[in-house]
Amino acid sequence: MMFNWLSLVTGLFYIVLGIVVIFYKFFFTILEPGVAYILGALLILYGIFRIYRAITKIKNSGNEE
Repeated sequence: MMFNWLSLVTGLFYIVLGIVVIFYKFFFTILEPGVAYILGALLILYGIFRIYRAITKIKNSGNEE
């Protein structure tokens, strides 16, 4: 159960990281604007996916009890 909540927090972290990459165009090195937008969008999408997966696992674990 703790893994599901940790996955939820990790998803939020990826979303924030994606936003930071888009605004500051920096990810361990200075990025070109196009690369920053693509990398930021991918990080945000992955964060949304992690949150969705965590929520579905939390809901399913509630149904099993």
